[in-house]
Amino acid sequence: MALVLNVSLCSTCKPHLSLSTSNPNKASSTFPLPLPLLGLNIKKSLQPSQKLTFSLGESVSGATLVALLSASFIFVDPALAFKGGGPYGQEVTRGQDLTGKDFSGKTLIKQDFKTSILRQANFKGAKLIGASFFDADLTGADLSDADLRNADFSLANVTKANLSNANLEGALATGNTSFKGSNITGADFTDVPLREDQREYLCKVADGVNPTTGNATRDALFCN
Repeated sequence: MALVLNVSLCSTCKPHLSLSTSNPNKASSTFPLPLPLLGLNIKKSLQPSQKLTFSLGESVSGATLVALLSASFIFVDPALAFKGGGPYGQEVTRGQDLTGKDFSGKTLIKQDFKTSILRQANFKGAKLIGASFFDADLTGADLSDADLRNADFSLANVTKANLSNANLEGALATGNTSFKGSNITGADFTDVPLREDQREYLCKVADGVNPTTGNATRDALFCN
Protein backbone atom coordinates (compact mmCIF):
# COMPACT_ATOMS: atom_id res chain seq x y z
CA MET A 1 0.00 0.00 0.00
CA ALA A 2 1.33 3.48 -0.86
CA LEU A 3 0.59 6.87 0.72
CA VAL A 4 0.31 9.89 -1.58
CA LEU A 5 0.35 13.50 -0.38
CA ASN A 6 -1.79 15.80 -2.55
CA VAL A 7 -1.74 19.62 -2.39
CA SER A 8 -4.46 21.73 -4.02
CA LEU A 9 -3.99 25.49 -4.31
CA CYS A 10 -5.65 28.17 -6.41
CA SER A 11 -6.30 31.92 -6.22
CA THR A 12 -10.05 31.55 -5.67
CA CYS A 13 -10.27 28.62 -3.27
CA LYS A 14 -8.91 27.69 0.12
CA PRO A 15 -5.70 25.63 -0.05
CA HIS A 16 -6.11 22.11 1.15
CA LEU A 17 -4.09 18.96 1.43
CA SER A 18 -5.14 15.32 1.45
CA LEU A 19 -3.55 11.96 2.17
CA SER A 20 -4.42 9.19 -0.27
CA THR A 21 -3.92 5.47 -0.01
CA SER A 22 -3.12 3.52 -3.13
CA ASN A 23 -3.38 -0.25 -3.47
CA PRO A 24 -3.29 -1.96 -6.90
CA ASN A 25 -5.77 -4.57 -5.69
CA LYS A 26 -8.26 -2.26 -3.97
CA ALA A 27 -9.97 1.08 -4.53
CA SER A 28 -7.96 4.05 -3.27
CA SER A 29 -9.12 6.20 -0.38
CA THR A 30 -8.54 9.91 0.29
CA PHE A 31 -8.42 11.54 3.68
CA PRO A 32 -8.44 15.39 3.89
CA LEU A 33 -5.86 16.90 6.22
CA PRO A 34 -5.78 20.49 7.55
CA LEU A 35 -2.69 22.45 6.56
CA PRO A 36 -2.05 23.84 10.06
CA LEU A 37 -1.97 20.32 11.46
CA LEU A 38 0.81 19.43 9.03
CA GLY A 39 2.82 22.54 9.87
CA LEU A 40 2.48 24.03 6.38
CA ASN A 41 2.50 27.82 6.12
CA ILE A 42 1.47 29.29 2.77
CA LYS A 43 2.64 32.92 2.91
CA LYS A 44 1.91 34.22 -0.56
CA SER A 45 -1.01 34.34 -2.96
CA LEU A 46 -0.90 32.32 -6.15
CA GLN A 47 -2.23 33.14 -9.57
CA PRO A 48 -4.42 30.53 -11.24
CA SER A 49 -1.57 29.51 -13.53
CA GLN A 50 1.05 29.29 -10.79
CA LYS A 51 2.22 26.03 -9.33
CA LEU A 52 3.35 25.39 -5.79
CA THR A 53 6.57 23.52 -5.15
CA PHE A 54 8.15 23.00 -1.76
CA SER A 55 10.64 20.79 -0.01
CA LEU A 56 9.21 18.41 2.58
CA GLY A 57 12.40 18.88 4.56
CA GLU A 58 11.82 22.62 4.72
CA SER A 59 8.03 22.79 5.05
CA VAL A 60 7.12 19.81 7.18
CA SER A 61 8.12 19.68 10.82
CA GLY A 62 9.61 16.65 12.52
CA ALA A 63 6.33 15.98 14.30
CA THR A 64 4.54 15.94 10.96
CA LEU A 65 6.92 13.37 9.55
CA VAL A 66 6.27 11.18 12.57
CA ALA A 67 2.53 11.55 11.98
CA LEU A 68 2.91 10.52 8.34
CA LEU A 69 4.98 7.50 9.31
CA SER A 70 2.32 6.56 11.85
CA ALA A 71 -0.34 6.79 9.16
CA SER A 72 1.46 4.12 7.16
CA PHE A 73 0.86 1.73 10.02
CA ILE A 74 -2.78 2.76 10.47
CA PHE A 75 -3.84 2.25 6.86
CA VAL A 76 -2.97 -1.43 6.64
CA ASP A 77 -4.29 -3.98 4.23
CA PRO A 78 -7.61 -5.25 5.70
CA ALA A 79 -6.54 -8.79 4.90
CA LEU A 80 -3.95 -8.53 7.67
CA ALA A 81 -6.45 -7.34 10.26
CA PHE A 82 -7.42 -10.88 11.23
CA LYS A 83 -3.87 -11.92 12.08
CA GLY A 84 -3.84 -12.45 15.81
CA GLY A 85 -7.29 -10.87 16.05
CA GLY A 86 -8.98 -13.03 18.63
CA PRO A 87 -8.43 -15.11 21.75
CA TYR A 88 -7.06 -18.04 19.74
CA GLY A 89 -3.44 -16.86 19.82
CA GLN A 90 -1.87 -15.69 16.59
CA GLU A 91 -3.75 -18.12 14.37
CA VAL A 92 -6.14 -16.91 11.70
CA THR A 93 -9.55 -18.57 11.93
CA ARG A 94 -11.48 -16.63 9.29
CA GLY A 95 -11.77 -18.11 5.82
CA GLN A 96 -9.56 -21.09 6.72
CA ASP A 97 -9.77 -24.85 6.27
CA LEU A 98 -9.95 -26.04 9.89
CA THR A 99 -11.35 -29.48 9.19
CA GLY A 100 -11.05 -31.72 12.24
CA LYS A 101 -9.45 -28.99 14.37
CA ASP A 102 -9.72 -29.51 18.13
CA PHE A 103 -11.13 -26.45 19.94
CA SER A 104 -12.73 -28.44 22.76
CA GLY A 105 -12.93 -26.64 26.08
CA LYS A 106 -11.31 -23.48 24.75
CA THR A 107 -12.45 -19.92 25.47
CA LEU A 108 -13.15 -18.42 22.07
CA ILE A 109 -15.43 -15.49 22.90
CA LYS A 110 -16.27 -13.44 19.78
CA GLN A 111 -13.86 -15.50 17.70
CA ASP A 112 -14.20 -14.99 13.95
CA PHE A 113 -14.80 -18.20 11.97
CA LYS A 114 -16.60 -16.51 9.04
CA THR A 115 -16.60 -18.61 5.83
CA SER A 116 -14.25 -21.23 7.36
CA ILE A 117 -14.45 -24.96 6.69
CA LEU A 118 -15.00 -26.57 10.10
CA ARG A 119 -16.10 -30.07 9.12
CA GLN A 120 -15.77 -32.53 12.01
CA ALA A 121 -14.18 -29.78 14.13
CA ASN A 122 -14.40 -30.37 17.89
CA PHE A 123 -15.95 -27.50 19.90
CA LYS A 124 -17.20 -29.67 22.75
CA GLY A 125 -17.59 -27.56 25.91
CA ALA A 126 -16.03 -24.50 24.26
CA LYS A 127 -17.04 -20.96 25.26
CA LEU A 128 -18.10 -19.40 21.95
CA ILE A 129 -20.20 -16.48 23.17
CA GLY A 130 -20.67 -14.01 20.30
CA ALA A 131 -18.51 -16.06 17.92
CA SER A 132 -19.22 -15.72 14.20
CA PHE A 133 -19.81 -18.79 12.04
CA PHE A 134 -21.29 -16.71 9.22
CA ASP A 135 -21.38 -18.80 6.02
CA ALA A 136 -19.14 -21.43 7.65
CA ASP A 137 -19.29 -25.17 6.98
CA LEU A 138 -19.85 -26.99 10.29
CA THR A 139 -20.90 -30.31 8.79
CA GLY A 140 -20.40 -33.03 11.36
CA ALA A 141 -18.88 -30.65 13.93
CA ASP A 142 -19.15 -31.42 17.65
CA LEU A 143 -20.75 -28.43 19.41
CA SER A 144 -22.09 -30.40 22.35
CA ASP A 145 -22.13 -28.62 25.71
CA ALA A 146 -20.80 -25.48 24.00
CA ASP A 147 -21.77 -21.98 25.13
CA LEU A 148 -23.05 -20.47 21.88
CA ARG A 149 -25.03 -17.54 23.26
CA ASN A 150 -25.35 -14.74 20.69
CA ALA A 151 -23.24 -16.65 18.16
CA ASP A 152 -23.89 -15.95 14.48
CA PHE A 153 -24.84 -18.96 12.34
CA SER A 154 -26.29 -16.93 9.48
CA LEU A 155 -26.00 -18.85 6.18
CA ALA A 156 -23.98 -21.56 7.96
CA ASN A 157 -24.13 -25.25 7.14
CA VAL A 158 -24.72 -26.98 10.49
CA THR A 159 -25.90 -30.30 9.08
CA LYS A 160 -25.19 -33.56 10.92
CA ALA A 161 -23.61 -31.60 13.77
CA ASN A 162 -23.81 -32.49 17.45
CA LEU A 163 -25.58 -29.66 19.31
CA SER A 164 -26.66 -31.75 22.29
CA ASN A 165 -26.89 -29.69 25.49
CA ALA A 166 -25.52 -26.61 23.69
CA ASN A 167 -26.75 -23.21 24.83
CA LEU A 168 -27.73 -21.13 21.77
CA GLU A 169 -29.71 -18.41 23.55
CA GLY A 170 -29.92 -15.31 21.36
CA ALA A 171 -27.92 -16.86 18.50
CA LEU A 172 -28.57 -15.80 14.89
CA ALA A 173 -29.67 -18.37 12.32
CA THR A 174 -30.96 -16.20 9.50
CA GLY A 175 -30.85 -16.95 5.80
CA ASN A 176 -30.35 -20.52 4.62
CA THR A 177 -28.85 -21.86 7.84
CA SER A 178 -29.36 -25.62 7.87
CA PHE A 179 -29.53 -27.89 10.92
CA LYS A 180 -30.65 -30.98 9.00
CA GLY A 181 -29.52 -34.25 10.51
CA SER A 182 -28.12 -32.58 13.62
CA ASN A 183 -28.51 -33.85 17.18
CA ILE A 184 -30.25 -31.09 19.16
CA THR A 185 -31.20 -33.08 22.27
CA GLY A 186 -31.07 -30.72 25.23
CA ALA A 187 -30.09 -27.72 23.07
CA ASP A 188 -31.53 -24.36 24.13
CA PHE A 189 -32.83 -22.30 21.18
CA THR A 190 -34.37 -19.53 23.30
CA ASP A 191 -34.70 -16.26 21.31
CA VAL A 192 -33.11 -17.75 18.19
CA PRO A 193 -34.83 -16.27 15.10
CA LEU A 194 -35.67 -19.20 12.84
CA ARG A 195 -37.60 -19.46 9.60
CA GLU A 196 -40.86 -21.33 10.06
CA ASP A 197 -39.65 -24.29 8.00
CA GLN A 198 -36.49 -24.48 10.12
CA ARG A 199 -38.49 -24.42 13.33
CA GLU A 200 -40.89 -27.08 12.09
CA TYR A 201 -38.03 -29.36 11.11
CA LEU A 202 -36.25 -28.94 14.46
CA CYS A 203 -39.47 -29.61 16.36
CA LYS A 204 -39.66 -33.03 14.72
CA VAL A 205 -36.39 -34.05 16.39
CA ALA A 206 -36.41 -31.83 19.49
CA ASP A 207 -36.08 -33.52 22.85
CA GLY A 208 -34.46 -33.12 26.25
CA VAL A 209 -33.73 -30.32 28.69
CA ASN A 210 -30.68 -28.10 28.68
CA PRO A 211 -28.63 -28.87 31.83
CA THR A 212 -27.33 -25.29 32.11
CA THR A 213 -30.48 -23.22 31.59
CA GLY A 214 -33.11 -25.80 32.56
CA ASN A 215 -35.09 -24.97 29.41
CA ALA A 216 -36.67 -27.80 27.45
CA THR A 217 -35.65 -27.87 23.80
CA ARG A 218 -39.22 -28.15 22.57
CA ASP A 219 -40.35 -25.23 24.75
CA ALA A 220 -37.47 -23.05 23.49
CA LEU A 221 -38.55 -23.79 19.93
CA PHE A 222 -42.25 -23.17 20.67
CA CYS A 223 -43.11 -26.64 19.43
CA ASN A 224 -46.79 -27.63 19.73
